[in-house]
Amino acid sequence: MTVKDIQNKFHEALDTIYNKEEVDSFFFMLIDSYYKISRIQLAMAPDFKIENKDEILNALEALKQEKPIQYILGETEFFGLPFKVNKNVLIPRPETEELVEWVISEFKNNIQNYHTEGGKSKAFRILDIGTGSGCIAISLAKNLSNAKVYALDVSEKALKIAKQNAELNQVEIEFIEADILRAEDQRAKTEAVWDLGFENIKFDIIVSNPPYVREQEKMQIKNNVLNNEPHLALFVKDENPLLFYDAISRFATHKLSDNGMLFFEINEYLGNDMIRLLNDKRFKNIELKQDIFRKDRMIKGSKI
Repeated sequence: MTVKDIQNKFHEALDTIYNKEEVDSFFFMLIDSYYKISRIQLAMAPDFKIENKDEILNALEALKQEKPIQYILGETEFFGLPFKVNKNVLIPRPETEELVEWVISEFKNNIQNYHTEGGKSKAFRILDIGTGSGCIAISLAKNLSNAKVYALDVSEKALKIAKQNAELNQVEIEFIEADILRAEDQRAKTEAVWDLGFENIKFDIIVSNPPYVREQEKMQIKNNVLNNEPHLALFVKDENPLLFYDAISRFATHKLSDNGMLFFEINEYLGNDMIRLLNDKRFKNIELKQDIFRKDRMIKGSKI
């Protein structure tokens, strides 16, 4: 079967589900990944034949079921870095890249806070809560070489992927399996996982992209997300949509260093609620930031 025949099969099967440009994008990504054939090579030799076509035809079947292309390939790119992904972690989004860029920018603007009186750099610590694939923690570690980065998640399976991604990108991250919603209870137990290495640590930056999609918003979610990505990392109950933000900001009031910064990715509809929450926790210099689509997507505050 020629490559052109397979491409035609993709359009016959998928054009009613995706737009034609997206179908072509899927096709070329899979051809490149499975057979190491570039788009330019195909343009020069459209009658190129593939002997073992089972792999790409299986991928076609998965796409017909609206399985995300990233899960089919088992990988994606975030902040210019490669990441392994599977059904146990969210697929990293461009808006989260914007959050990472903001953290890096704010760190550089406040670099004087991370120097000793003699002008030498001092160690600073970052904690990523709800790390998932590790995309935030790893991107920060890769771009802030003097940082000691910690990454926490409640999911053992997610942490397994995050550890693989840290190794893939050649950064050292200290991973912790713990539930931020039980942090208060766990701090009372001297042997709790949460306490290991944390008792005498203050963080200079805490960042989180926690679950924030309300149950009532499920109808707005595309099937490829709703039917494939982990609901544990996506959804919160309608009656308490700021559950994770409240727990994390409360934790941050105790564990951030003086003038330390707290960053969140947020639900676009709850920006004003987040401002009130951080005000109630007595954070200062609160800033709500829009993403490239002009949606309220990020917020930061500093510890007094």
